[in-house]
Amino acid sequence: MIKKGSMTDHPPLMMAWLMWGLVALLYFIGFFQRMAPAVMVDELMRDFAIGGALMGNLSATYFYSYAAMQIPTGLLVDSVGPRKVNTIACMITTLGIVIFAFSPNLWVAYLGRFLIGASVAVAFVTMMKLAAHWFSARRFASVTGIALLVGCIGGVMAGVPLSEGVSLFGWRTVMAFTGVLALILTAASWLIIRDDPEEYGFKSHAYKRDENRNRLSSKRALKLAVTNRQTWFLFFAGGLSTAPVLVFAGLWGVPYLTQIHGLDRSSAALLTSTMQITFAIGGPLLGAISDRMGKRKAPYLTATILTTLCWALFLFIDLPVILFYPVLGLIGLFSGALIIGFAWSREVNHPEAPGAVGGVVNMSVLGFAAILQPL
Repeated sequence: MIKKGSMTDHPPLMMAWLMWGLVALLYFIGFFQRMAPAVMVDELMRDFAIGGALMGNLSATYFYSYAAMQIPTGLLVDSVGPRKVNTIACMITTLGIVIFAFSPNLWVAYLGRFLIGASVAVAFVTMMKLAAHWFSARRFASVTGIALLVGCIGGVMAGVPLSEGVSLFGWRTVMAFTGVLALILTAASWLIIRDDPEEYGFKSHAYKRDENRNRLSSKRALKLAVTNRQTWFLFFAGGLSTAPVLVFAGLWGVPYLTQIHGLDRSSAALLTSTMQITFAIGGPLLGAISDRMGKRKAPYLTATILTTLCWALFLFIDLPVILFYPVLGLIGLFSGALIIGFAWSREVNHPEAPGAVGGVVNMSVLGFAAILQPL
């Protein structure tokens, strides 16, 4: 049992991290599932007798449903609350993983990937909502950066460890095991998570509206977000700068490195995992730098320019393979500036609409990736 607190004190950090961390575990599973096809390409194409285009569509099905769920997720989190949304999402994630793991044909596999993407889609926006209640505003970019770190650890686990697991046990067994983890997380989410510290007897960090004013409705929150010009700048900035990393590390990086540069699968997976690791480091690092500076635009723009230069170096210069590690690593690191965009979008919008704003901005990241994967 979690001990009740005093309404005069904010919750202890350990409790805040526990609430937030349970949702972060769903994000971990979601990132793992997002990146998993990259090291299972050969097995999936063989088992379902498909070529590259259909393989791209199978992987992208996750991204389609994930992107489509972002705005509904934002509205649900603002109206229903993180606890219920995350618990139901964990249940659907479990179902989707089981369907995918035991799919007898491509169409059933599509259904499984669709359900996985749609359910884990709630995790990031839910974490942002919980952070607004359980952490002070000055920690927001740092906490959101750590969210990316947790997710990217899941992405790293979908690299070399998954590659070895698939070789030893087969892809279906490994996928089924992650379904068991999602089922355990379902129970933990319902029993432990609370939407606000006040439910455990502590003082909330959430924005306190004027009691004489009506509560901002979900419809009004969404309207304010989508009519704000800066929301759309951050929508395109996040999607266009981050989608290439997700597409390369999440699907086509390993086949590209093995077929074009002659690397074996484990070495190629190690390279894409390097990108994932630095992406994970870049989120909290750049978020903390932005928090410390008290600025958003300068660090975000600088990191995005550096990311573009590194991509150009990798794609258009004939580099020795050994230099792929630092170049891809820097791409991942600077792409972590995405986190600054989430903090920025929250600050330029209504304080009662963090879910709606987060959903709109996050939709672009997976939306652009979904389009790019089959292309």
